[in-house]
Amino acid sequence: MSQEWAGWDGVPARHRASDATDERGGRVVPVYAVTGGRTRSVGRDLPVETLVTATDRRTDELEREYRVIVDLAVRPVSLVEIGADLAIPVGVVRVLVGDLADSGYLVVHAPPPTTAGGGPPVELLTRLLEGLRAR
Repeated sequence: MSQEWAGWDGVPARHRASDATDERGGRVVPVYAVTGGRTRSVGRDLPVETLVTATDRRTDELEREYRVIVDLAVRPVSLVEIGADLAIPVGVVRVLVGDLADSGYLVVHAPPPTTAGGGPPVELLTRLLEGLRAR
């Protein structure tokens, strides 16, 4: 790991708190600058319905956007909800959440896999049907 990537505490340098806000707390730096211009996560591709939850790792050194995401994730929260709460595109949320998950701040709860056609697996549909019939 390069020195510019991670500090002595393992926090990626680009996640460290910065002066990206003005004196009123408003955004001065565009959110795409926070992602380093990236529009895709380096790791896994996260569907918009993916849920995330926070770990116990301290967030004092993170930039504001990253801290807000971790704060939102004290309960399971989807990428779409995060984007709506922060008023940023879901593509940017995917990058930020991917960074936080890779750094150990979030746990990703991926949705069940789909079939080749994009639908839910047969086992899930069978359980759903059995549950409906049991009513």
